[in-house]
Amino acid sequence: MFPLIDIKHITVGYDENIILADVSLTINDNDFIGVIGPNGGGKTTLLKTILGLLVPISGEVVFHDCMTEGNHHRIGYLPQINNIDRKFPISVSDVVKSGLMSRKRIIKRYDKKDTEFAGQLMQEMGIYEIRNKAIGELSGGQIQRALLCRALVNQPKLLVLDEPNTYVDNRFEKELYEKLRVLNENIAILLVSHDLGTISTYVKSIACVNHSLHYHPGNKITPELMEAYECPIQIITHGQIPHTVLHTHES
Repeated sequence: MFPLIDIKHITVGYDENIILADVSLTINDNDFIGVIGPNGGGKTTLLKTILGLLVPISGEVVFHDCMTEGNHHRIGYLPQINNIDRKFPISVSDVVKSGLMSRKRIIKRYDKKDTEFAGQLMQEMGIYEIRNKAIGELSGGQIQRALLCRALVNQPKLLVLDEPNTYVDNRFEKELYEKLRVLNENIAILLVSHDLGTISTYVKSIACVNHSLHYHPGNKITPELMEAYECPIQIITHGQIPHTVLHTHES
């Protein structure tokens, strides 16, 4: 095990509104970290800071040598599907290959190796037959498959996923998490989700983000973890008799 990224005491905000205060986290090469927390608690802000879209007011994000190739960091990003413009005239194949743009000059075309690897990913995700379709013609699950291919085509060291089960059919949701389990054998994963019951089955550790960050080295949902939310939490348990447990806090 070796570190990929060290987040050191970062404080991040927008103008004078502080969202994250004194947050630290180390992401190692074999990590599968589930990021949970209430809306407005800073999960998206944390992702944007790791992706380089926000600069901390204080503290720093250190990328180790293995995370850097040329002038870019080896991160694959799967955004929320509702942030995708379905009206944009682009094919599935071009969406996937757009993941290579970070290390390609604009005037340089994709080479044969790039095209073959993109095709291999689309085959594995079951979208090769629709590679020439416009992105707007796809279902939610098909779009997620295309976006996951785009995130992986650059062969990242870290895969970052923001609510990947949003607008995804139940069948592909299970396939997605099983795929992530296999991918985690070779790359680190940082997964933001509200679905505690599902991610606790797959992740290795949990980071609860609520303006600060509470890191839990295991994947068990403990009372201490729930208290870190400082808000009600709904957990759906899966067993012979599925039921919902609602934990509240004192006001």
